Order: sequence, then structure tokens, then C-alpha cells
Amino acid sequence: MNRLDFRCFHCDKPLAIVHHGFCSRCVKLLARSPYCGHCGSLLAENALSCGECLQNEPKWQRMVQISVYKKPLTDWIHRFKFHQQYWLDQPLARLLLLAVKQAQREHGLALPEAILPVPLFWQRHWRRGYNQSELIARHLSQWLDIPLDTQSLSRIRHTASQRELTAQERRLNLKNAFCFKPQAGTFYERIAIVDDVVTTGSTLNAICREIKRAGVKEVQVWTLARA
Repeated sequence: MNRLDFRCFHCDKPLAIVHHGFCSRCVKLLARSPYCGHCGSLLAENALSCGECLQNEPKWQRMVQISVYKKPLTDWIHRFKFHQQYWLDQPLARLLLLAVKQAQREHGLALPEAILPVPLFWQRHWRRGYNQSELIARHLSQWLDIPLDTQSLSRIRHTASQRELTAQERRLNLKNAFCFKPQAGTFYERIAIVDDVVTTGSTLNAICREIKRAGVKEVQVWTLARA
């Protein structure tokens, strides 16, 4: 029951279920499609590999995504990430949770031993006031009862914004930018990295290189959108 007249964050109509944040009508606007469970490319039907990832194989093994990077999801992410609307973390995390559950059913996804958010460099984190990936990851950790690890993976070097860079420039920009050091006595075989948007995958490939050096066998990428 919605006695306090909570409204959808998109259309501003009353919500039937308050904590969902977005009404069912607006969620149906998302551009959903079958996709490759490895690289995230759109396909005619769900599969665990495709021509794209065979030709340009990502460093991670599995991908989970809500949708492609189109409206209205792009608007929701932009408000959450750049306009201080951090209260969108729970409704966006819920949509990603549903995508994880769907991947379990349709892609045979095995849940990881830990969830790690993509870290921000401390200066960017301070300016924004929060790490958007960490806010999403905290909800998923709680709902799935999977430990959240915010200590093992760190960004140790400031990097320029990736948005205006070419794929090659992105790779150079991210060289030696991350460090993965699990706590003593901690060993992971399967982990999930939470990121808000995946574009070229350069950031995640750089992270995966560091993680694989520690002996992790499977890295999953859980993202709100694949651009």
C-alpha cells in the first residue's frame, strides 16, 4: 500500500510497490534483448559465446546486464551518477538483481563467492561523495547473501575520463591503474565485479588482468547497461 503517495522516479505516477522506485509501466520501456553471456553483445537468442567475443575475447568470463544503453535507462543512470540522485541506488540494484536471477535461469550463471565494486580514485570519490558501483553492490550483497569486498581491489592511480578517448587511448590510460590484493588467508575462485556501464570494456579488462594474477578462475561482470 502506498499511503504516503510515493511516485515513480520516471513518470511520477503513484507506485503500487513503493520500494521498487520505478513502476512496472516504465520498467517495460527498457530495451531488453537476448545477449551473449560472455561479452554482452546482443544476439537473436541467449548464448554463452558469439562471434564478437571469439574475435575480441574479453578478459572476464561471464556478463550480466539489465539492458543496452538506451533511454530510459540512460537517463536513470545519468541522474544517479552525475546529479547526486543517490537514492536511485536501490531501484537500479533491484533491476540488476532481476537480471542476475534471469542469468541463473537462462545462462546457467553460478553465483560468485564475493562481490567487488569497480573502485574510484580517492579524489573522484571525494568530489562525487559516493561510489555509484559500491552503492549498487551493497544492495546486491545483502539480497543475495554474498560478501561485499571493498578492500581487495583499489584504483591506485588517477586516470583521465574515459568518455572522450579511443579504445587504444583507454587501454593506455588505465595501465597500472588498479591493484588487487586480497586480505591474508582470502582466496577467491569466482568473483563478480559491479560496474554501472560497460562501453569498450577497457576498465574491466585492466581490472581482470590484476585479478587473474591472484589466481581467480572466473570473473563475472554485473552491469546496469552495456553500451
